[in-house]
Amino acid sequence: MDGVAAGVGRTALLVAAARAVETHRPDALARDPLAEQFVRAAPASAGWPVRPEQVPGGAADPLWGRLGRYFGLRTRVLDDHLLRSAAAGVRQVVLLGAGLDTRAFRLDWPVGCVVHEIDTEQVLTFKQTVLDRTGARPSAARRTVAADLRGDWTGALARAGFDRTAPTAWLAEGLLLYLPADAERRLIAAVQALSAPGSTLAYELKEVAAESAAIRAAPVYVAARERLGIDLTALFATGRRPDSAAALAAGGWTVTVHSPYEFTALHGRGPRPEPDDALAANRWVFAEAAGAVGPAELPAVPGSGSRPG
Repeated sequence: MDGVAAGVGRTALLVAAARAVETHRPDALARDPLAEQFVRAAPASAGWPVRPEQVPGGAADPLWGRLGRYFGLRTRVLDDHLLRSAAAGVRQVVLLGAGLDTRAFRLDWPVGCVVHEIDTEQVLTFKQTVLDRTGARPSAARRTVAADLRGDWTGALARAGFDRTAPTAWLAEGLLLYLPADAERRLIAAVQALSAPGSTLAYELKEVAAESAAIRAAPVYVAARERLGIDLTALFATGRRPDSAAALAAGGWTVTVHSPYEFTALHGRGPRPEPDDALAANRWVFAEAAGAVGPAELPAVPGSGSRPG
């Protein structure tokens, strides 16, 4: 259980608990019936809420209410990205920093899809132990790849059967926030080098340097630290972040950058802006490589962000 007991690994349990709560909402944006199994299996999170009625304060709770709804919205939006890519003909998916996500099980994949899950060996071992207990069966061919995304992970992905001649739907959900700037540059460069025409990429970024002291004292950060033992502000990578969207655009990708609040407006539910907002610096980026497969159609949302290049 050590792989999910501390540090960034513990945030995978936080997201799993949020997905579990979201799953049981009557207006759920996404459903993950396996999420609560992970939460209950880890001693560190066994007592956390997994249903809305277990959340103290309900929607007003900064942790399981507002932040939890953010994770629910993020899950839905990134699910849609992957399914759009699959509908456009992409049959190879790579989840960079897959954590405890179960997209290989819960999404309705077309025949022939292969989902690669990259994460540390400790996280993948814990995840597989829980999955084996549930008897869950994936809806796509699933391949796990144990690797540290701060270093060289491409060789391990190749050994798992990755086909660099086929278009790929890449996803980095809740990953780049924790990677040093140089590791982010290397990861984006590797994705570009491995992407056949028609590939897509979605990732989340956060300009931590833009957050004031007042934002760092926001209720969601305090609640995560005091109630869960997760100091998010200490886990986030510091310093100036690379402009990965510009790097992709310079490489010929079509890129759009969105605020999560655009998708709150699109779906009619999700977090909304507030003073000293811990979510204000978060952005979701969608990119598509030129090519014959597709187009996967980048998200069209009210007030959509920039399209460089």
